[in-house]
Amino acid sequence: MNLVADESVDRPIVEQLRRDGHHVVFIAEVASGVDDDTVLKMANEESAMLLTSDKDFGELVYRLRLHTLGVVLLRLAGIPPEQKAEIVSLAVKKHYAEMQNSFTVITAGMVRIRQTH
Repeated sequence: MNLVADESVDRPIVEQLRRDGHHVVFIAEVASGVDDDTVLKMANEESAMLLTSDKDFGELVYRLRLHTLGVVLLRLAGIPPEQKAEIVSLAVKKHYAEMQNSFTVITAGMVRIRQTH
């Protein structure tokens, strides 16, 4: 799977997803400091889903109706980064197909997936 991870994503999550065999472009490594519109554009150019902890992407997708191949919003505050990585890795393995063209929210106890198109 192709993913673009926003700067708000913890590095251990990116590293775990890479170990799982996913292609992950990490904004912190390639374009630190770019705005949300640019991040979403980069994800679309990579034919990738966007992985983020930034709730502002919900506004871009739903209110402004910007195109996306899928957004995965992480709501995992207060959890150690390594445990976050395990939660995200498992959720992606289990729900990958459903996450495409959807807005997905991953919390410690739940994965909620809502179609965007």
